[in-house]
Amino acid sequence: MILLLLGPLAAFSQVRTVTGTVLSGKDKEPLPGATIVIKGTTKGVLTGPNGSFRLEVTDPAATTLVIRYVGMTSQEVPISTTPLTITLQSAGKNIDEIVVIAYGTAKKSSYTGSVSQIKGAELENRQVSSVTKALQGLAPGVQSASQSGQPGSDATIRIRGVGSINASADPLYVVDGVPYGGNINAINPYDIESISVLKDAASSALYGSRGANGVIIITTKKGKAKGSNIDVRVSQGFSKRAVKDYDRMSVDQYFPMYWRALFNEGLANGNDSISSARDASQNLVGELGINPYGSAFPQPVGTDGKLVAGAKPLWNDDWSKAMQRTGHRTEANVAISGATDKTRYLISGGYLDDQGIYLGSGFKRYTVRSNFDIDARKWLKVGFNLSAAHSDQQAPPSEDSRSDNYVNYGRLMGPMYPVYQRDPNTGSYLLDAKGNKIFDFGDYRPDPANPRTNLVQTSGIDKHDVTRDDVSGRFYAEATLYKGLKFKTSYNADYSTRIKHDYTNPTLGFDAEVGGTVLKGNYRTFSWTFNNLLTYENTFNEKHHLNVLLGQEAYKFKYTYLEGSKSGFSVPGIDEPSDAALIGGFEGYSDNYRQNSYLGRAEYDYAGKYFFSTSLRRDGSSRFAPNRRWGTFWSVGASWKMTEETFLKNTSWLNLLTLRASYGGQGNDNLGTDRYYNYLPLYSVNSNLGLGGTFREFLFNEKLKWETNLNLNVGVDWSMFDNRFGGSAEFFVRKSQDLLYSRPKPPSIGYGSVDENVGALKNTGIELSLHGTPIRTTNFSWNIDLNMTHYRNKVTSLPQNEIISGTKKLMVGKSIYDFYIRQWAGVNPNTGVAQWKYTNPDGSIKDTSNYSKASLYYSGSSLPDLYGGLTNTFAYKNFSLSFLIVYSIGGKVLDNDYTFLMGLGGSAGRAWSTEVLNAWTPTNRNTDVPQVNTVAASWTGTSTRFLYDATYARLKSVNLSYTLPKTLMERAHLNNIMVYVQGENLFTLYGHKGMDPEQTVGGTTYYRYPAVKSLSAGINLSF
Repeated sequence: MILLLLGPLAAFSQVRTVTGTVLSGKDKEPLPGATIVIKGTTKGVLTGPNGSFRLEVTDPAATTLVIRYVGMTSQEVPISTTPLTITLQSAGKNIDEIVVIAYGTAKKSSYTGSVSQIKGAELENRQVSSVTKALQGLAPGVQSASQSGQPGSDATIRIRGVGSINASADPLYVVDGVPYGGNINAINPYDIESISVLKDAASSALYGSRGANGVIIITTKKGKAKGSNIDVRVSQGFSKRAVKDYDRMSVDQYFPMYWRALFNEGLANGNDSISSARDASQNLVGELGINPYGSAFPQPVGTDGKLVAGAKPLWNDDWSKAMQRTGHRTEANVAISGATDKTRYLISGGYLDDQGIYLGSGFKRYTVRSNFDIDARKWLKVGFNLSAAHSDQQAPPSEDSRSDNYVNYGRLMGPMYPVYQRDPNTGSYLLDAKGNKIFDFGDYRPDPANPRTNLVQTSGIDKHDVTRDDVSGRFYAEATLYKGLKFKTSYNADYSTRIKHDYTNPTLGFDAEVGGTVLKGNYRTFSWTFNNLLTYENTFNEKHHLNVLLGQEAYKFKYTYLEGSKSGFSVPGIDEPSDAALIGGFEGYSDNYRQNSYLGRAEYDYAGKYFFSTSLRRDGSSRFAPNRRWGTFWSVGASWKMTEETFLKNTSWLNLLTLRASYGGQGNDNLGTDRYYNYLPLYSVNSNLGLGGTFREFLFNEKLKWETNLNLNVGVDWSMFDNRFGGSAEFFVRKSQDLLYSRPKPPSIGYGSVDENVGALKNTGIELSLHGTPIRTTNFSWNIDLNMTHYRNKVTSLPQNEIISGTKKLMVGKSIYDFYIRQWAGVNPNTGVAQWKYTNPDGSIKDTSNYSKASLYYSGSSLPDLYGGLTNTFAYKNFSLSFLIVYSIGGKVLDNDYTFLMGLGGSAGRAWSTEVLNAWTPTNRNTDVPQVNTVAASWTGTSTRFLYDATYARLKSVNLSYTLPKTLMERAHLNNIMVYVQGENLFTLYGHKGMDPEQTVGGTTYYRYPAVKSLSAGINLSF
């Protein structure tokens, strides 16, 4: 009887209560949300807002606690009833960190899916206006193509290749747990706490069809420390071109070379060499429209093809330089954050002024954000996140072949044409009555040199503005219904409006003949997401851990478009449509998209060793006919933490070894931003002699259904030597079938294509991520992170043998990124004409000088063989230095920009590449540049002659900072003062000079705004 009574008392006496506080080793600030777990179990607690915790230990055999926090090195401490103060140190990319996943968080070491996490601190070191440009080189499997340096532009993001041909290949962006429908460049990188990239089905299938191309989860900062804290960050910098432009001929090089083209023209027309030389010398100035050598040299090039003695150019203007300037960048951010016993808050504001390197380009952004979380009751939490952004972007034409493309205009203008009017005899500037230089609009220029224009002046008069306003709201309430059982409901809305205003003045430049033009458009999107989530989490017998989620989600999106154009202004300087006379066009429409979803996920682990997960989601999309509207998407995953097994648990050098695998299916319904009703027989309305007339706009297909992605992922994670070295290796196979594709149709039927579910793709690849701490002492540490990705893309099924589209041809067994173009065969050494390869019916390959007769061949892929990034971080006492190198090895780029500079002489006045100086002549037969001739057929058509190796390495980011000593900060009543210098794109190694090696995933240049290199200095204050 006594033993029966004393037994429960003895067991009760073995319960130990552990209390303590977890702090950051860097600034000794509390760390809310840190996990404290009894080693060998899943039982644990999270620290509160002030970093404190309280844990009941019932197992008498338990001796150790494991403390973990995102981005910190985990620590083990003995269990003690004395209050503990635990300090965690930053650990670079910790393999055992807590990561944000779909509708929750997970410990990376035991997660069954594939996820990479990027910390907000890594983004703060970047001088970018869009967070998409900060992702390059930081996560394996992520391709970030920053093909445009236009301030405010976004990068193209691809995760593990492309799973579709015509349908959208963009990832889903999720902000604070909910899909985001606004502009990505409206998000201030300073406001971001972390970014998670979900890459496989186990991690992204819970987002259903919207996550078919991967998911990027952006989590914004929240209040943490008790009390209040104010952070201020200000920087100022400047920028230039990241790579030097193509080398172009000077005036002294241009005139003899164009003389050679005229001379060869005479020979081609049957004239003898003496008369051809004479005519070339006499006609040279007339053909180019100007004589920069002055009246003393009416024929600056003699009949021998050389500059006459004493001839020197009076000017040699660089229009490309004139179209550029030193860019300036100013950024300021302030954040007020803190917490009370029941409230956590953060309020921030940001300002960015990024003036581009080309005239008339720039980007200004103003952002505000407020995040509040409130413990309304012991069982109820509520919160709301509100953000707003206003931006003004000056975006002149710089991504097309228009004559007024600001990048191409200066590049293609010959150096003999002055930017400002010159005295033809002395070369001195002509001045107006006020003593100012007078811009030269070149009425005398030949057509290829854009006569009657001068973008250097009109860039300050014309407008190419885009104004954006973005507002987002996230509202939630979470109730604890029972122990481990929670219900969360949220309403989330994103509103975005964009106003485009293009104006060209009525008196000067390209549109002076029509009295100037104006185009104004308003583009508005509004989307909302309403979801309800029920979660249950519990641990049974301290070994069986279960987490279940059930939910419902509704999404609605509306896009409204309104655009009109007019011309004929009577008064210069007034740029609104109401002030122009002639209507050019007016149109507008609205599109609606709806999706309803039901979802569920279950996760189970046993003793912290074996982990299993499964998810299921059913989506209904308004893009398909009612009988094909619903799709079911799923995933299964498992992982095995081998270091928890007896045979490895006591291995001192191995801290973590986890094997994991997942498989699942997702869908894709996004045929594009203008394809919402392709299952319906829609009609367009057009004017028919002043009356409305309708016609079938496109072929509809009521049998359209979901495109399907099947994803396999197998990975291993490891960490060793007290977590000083670790990494992850993953193998993935991504199959896409029932592709949503615009299948070409014969032109005779009146429609170019019809949308169908045809064909299949496969992406197969490997990813490797390594991180280590080679040196870690009291005063000095060195962290290094390396990631690399290799993948291949292959078409596995097509409805027909081949489909040619531009520079690519789709065939089974080939990639959608394989170039299919003519093959360059060099220059005929006897005639100096260009040659290409062609295949005879008997299979023999010959050379031809007839471009149209040349055959098309597969000529390499735009996909790199390997790409990734290398990050090094050094810390010595209060100094810190970090730099990121991004690289891409292999692949091809088709440089269409360069062809404009490689003409043979048919475009008088257009700038020439210095490579043309090596053109064929009777004495220079072994060359790769054909004979120049103003009447020769063009040789700059698409061929392997302009296909270049895309390999490059770029010093993407550098940051050097110094934190003032604590004693100085205390005197100034500050928590922290840090000064820093940071650079972006400072150095690039690449082969083909003049071309920026960062291009589109498809591997073609297109006259785009080049990447910029920038250098800034700034200060961070915290008090």
